[in-house]
Amino acid sequence: MMKYYQKFLSDFQESFYMHATLGIILSSCLGAAAAMLVLMNGHALLQMVQLFVITCICMGFNTTVLANLKPKVVFNTLMTSLVLNTAFILYYIF
Repeated sequence: MMKYYQKFLSDFQESFYMHATLGIILSSCLGAAAAMLVLMNGHALLQMVQLFVITCICMGFNTTVLANLKPKVVFNTLMTSLVLNTAFILYYIF
């Protein structure tokens, strides 16, 4: 697992600006899909908390890119965003 992480991280660092741009698009699209699925299940307090978490995750990644943080921090934030948004999507699909 760490072998793949190191491989993806080195590739991310080599083409940082290209991957950061693609990451913003991907993270925002996954976040929008996750938010849509959460809101399709209702508007109770639990769904609003989940919507808040999804929004913070996506904005957190966008912030790391705009703040021009180190590529490793940006990559870790991107992976966190993708994993958590995918988890929300899979939870509501199944």
